[in-house]
Amino acid sequence: MAFPDIQSFMRLLEERGELVRVSVPVSRELEITEIADRLVKSGGPAVLFEQVVGSDFPLVIGLMGTRERTALALGVSDLDDLAVKIRHLIDLKGAGGLGGLLGNVGKLRDAMNLPPRRVRSGPAQEVVWRGDEVDLGRLPILKCWPLDGGPFVTLPLVITRDPETGERNMGMYRMQVMGRNVTGMHWQRHKTGTKHLEKARRLGQRLEVAVALGGDPALIYAATAPLPPVPGLDEFAVAGYLRGQRYPVMKGVTVDLDVPANAEFILEGYVDPQEDWVMEGPFGDHTGFYTLPDLYPRFHVTAVTMRRQPVYPATIVGRPPMEDAYLIEASERLFLPAAQLILPEIVDYHMPPAGVAHNLVFVSIKKSYPGQAYKVANGLFGLGQMMFAKVIVVVDEDVTVNDFAAVWREVVEKAVPGRDTLTTRGPTDVLDHSSRGWGYGGKLVIDATTKLPEEVGSALSSREEQGHDQAGESLFTPSPVTGLPRFGGVLAQRQTPDGYWYVALDKTRPGQARELAEAFAVHPAARGMRHLLIGDAQTDVANEQDVWWTILNNIDPERDVWTLPTVGGGLLAWDGARKLPEEGFVREWPSKIEMTPEIQGRVEARWHLYGLPEKWR
Repeated sequence: MAFPDIQSFMRLLEERGELVRVSVPVSRELEITEIADRLVKSGGPAVLFEQVVGSDFPLVIGLMGTRERTALALGVSDLDDLAVKIRHLIDLKGAGGLGGLLGNVGKLRDAMNLPPRRVRSGPAQEVVWRGDEVDLGRLPILKCWPLDGGPFVTLPLVITRDPETGERNMGMYRMQVMGRNVTGMHWQRHKTGTKHLEKARRLGQRLEVAVALGGDPALIYAATAPLPPVPGLDEFAVAGYLRGQRYPVMKGVTVDLDVPANAEFILEGYVDPQEDWVMEGPFGDHTGFYTLPDLYPRFHVTAVTMRRQPVYPATIVGRPPMEDAYLIEASERLFLPAAQLILPEIVDYHMPPAGVAHNLVFVSIKKSYPGQAYKVANGLFGLGQMMFAKVIVVVDEDVTVNDFAAVWREVVEKAVPGRDTLTTRGPTDVLDHSSRGWGYGGKLVIDATTKLPEEVGSALSSREEQGHDQAGESLFTPSPVTGLPRFGGVLAQRQTPDGYWYVALDKTRPGQARELAEAFAVHPAARGMRHLLIGDAQTDVANEQDVWWTILNNIDPERDVWTLPTVGGGLLAWDGARKLPEEGFVREWPSKIEMTPEIQGRVEARWHLYGLPEKWR
């Protein structure tokens, strides 16, 4: 099913009980965030806020807030079907004579839906604001979290064109409102928008920009997808393929750019590369931490166009799980066939929400020779935005990669600390606050596959079939204990039946986490453990997801993951505690995102007024 715009999608969701209306006035500052956060974490519906204080426009949030709604938005019954669609498209037949060639006709017909279709007019230009009419404060733009630097546009489809090649790009980059007609433009150094701006600077010209709010759901997803740099393949093309028809676009009213004809709003304007950049942030980001203030370019709005009765679409990001987890999963499914085309031994892969996309990747492989796990991991590090991956765990083909606990059990049983772990370096996401530098840091590969003789030093020859023999190692058997050692600053700790030792540490001095790890490693309680996870003072050791989310955000693997000898063999210690200036960490350490007690209390008190059932509270 294809949806011409988000309002048609909203109508279907409402018919299915997947969208509810809140008719009482609600504040765009923090209150909507608290409501939406509760709903997405409880699997609740999308919400249409009909009265947003200070704005004449309604706001919808959570349109793709579940796996099922995301699949529906993309026109499939299940997200796994996306991989089937892409595999069908790229598996062209070249043999079998005329019959083989005719087998490609249907695929070529599908490919014809890729280029956008130019139309003369569309709903997105029914109303036009120019000049002094432009006032972004009239839109219900959210201030999401208490320490945010201001209101942010959180679901923008930012359109630019390469000044040299003419290639289009659409990306989703947050935009902090800084005035009636000015926002920041969060183009990180690796983003295509940054490359377009740099080319405009060299050519001595402004870069035209259009920002769409809305469109059909497939286009909103496409703006988040990490597309490969293939000429002619852009986000309009992906949306066209997913919706089964060419995407309608029209010219902007003040910019020479194609914009989606079915959007709710379009912000048109420019970024001047000669202009000084402005301090943007902080912002409660998808990592669950605040991104610190930094310099970014300014976007000047020259016009705002819209439907006669538009709806402002929004999302929130923060501590997982959030709506973006389902968009990430959609990208996993969509690009699995492409990854398998390059690395054919890949069976499946998954980026769990606790890893906030770039921090953790599980990949299962069909293994046939020694070292293959590292070959696959290094190959993944070289694939597009997978270069930002921090920890890659490789398992056997029969392991379900979206079973979080099952993968970590495989790690304990089959990955010997030190022998089957490897650290390296490479690019990191610039939002990674713990890396050794901006956009640069350590990475960790864990080989949790069944070992072959060559991998454990027991191979006596290179005989044929050697690579198919197993080493016959005994699997590690965890044995947790209750009498755990004491150490200064430890607020809570527990050992799990799976071989993990969780610790919440109130760190007050340099080197404290390392001292703790070395002390615990020689204690008899370490005998039945394979991993020691040291979190910060706020870590909930009773919550596996919270522990891993904290650890993965707070480590640079090369600096913070250590192999320590124990009575029982070896222990992998993960230092996810706060890093201090005395330890050589020169950047400011950010805060975890938390809503204020005042807003939480307000939402509690007003829940019955919203008309939302208690089960989503």
